Amino acid sequence: MVSDYNYEEARNVCEKIAASFDIPRFYREKAREVEQSRRLYEHHPHVQACVAILQENESYGHGLTHARKVVIDSGAIILIEGTHGVTESFLHRRVLLVHLAGVLHDIKRSSPNHAREGAKEAYSILRRFDLEETERKAISQAIENHEAFQPHQPLDTIFDQLLSDALYDADKFRWGPDNFTEMIWDIIIPRKIPLSTVLDRFTAGLEGIEKIRETFRTVTGREYGPDFIDLGLEIGRQLYAALNTNKR
Repeated sequence: MVSDYNYEEARNVCEKIAASFDIPRFYREKAREVEQSRRLYEHHPHVQACVAILQENESYGHGLTHARKVVIDSGAIILIEGTHGVTESFLHRRVLLVHLAGVLHDIKRSSPNHAREGAKEAYSILRRFDLEETERKAISQAIENHEAFQPHQPLDTIFDQLLSDALYDADKFRWGPDNFTEMIWDIIIPRKIPLSTVLDRFTAGLEGIEKIRETFRTVTGREYGPDFIDLGLEIGRQLYAALNTNKR
């Protein structure tokens, strides 16, 4: 029996459900690019400096784990799609830019219109780093474009557009299994939201997640994003049934 504030037990139920599923297909089929992106993330001083800034911020959205996953997956998308006719150094520079965008994309998550405010804050932060003005602009525009179901502005070049779209898709990958194993708890536990309240809104929440399936922007996102969403929806349905069965 799970009571309204027994978050630990409810989360354990969710983790057991999630563990019964295979990992998203993206991580099986694109493991090389994901690992390369992870290495680049861990070793670039600009990215790690932004991580340190993020850790000092008391309201940076869904947390560093979320940001790290967005960073790595967005970099992997760049490595998958951005390789035609470019040098390795140019490609790695594009990965750096999307990594910076990924670290900072939710820095104003608690603010109204967080994407626009986050874009402004990110631009200000990035003035401290050795970046071209066009690069800072592209990162901030990508952040402004990352919110779902909102108009998004086209960027100046195909490379900048890929940066923006890769950030969006990697962020929306999180609406899959991560939504139930991590993000929901990051929201409800600090606010002490009763589980009964969560369950009352659960069906509407699943419907919102399902709508994300049709919004992915890159070729890679359209290929793999629906798999993330479908896995998340099935985990969510099983979690809803389990918590309803056990609630008191």
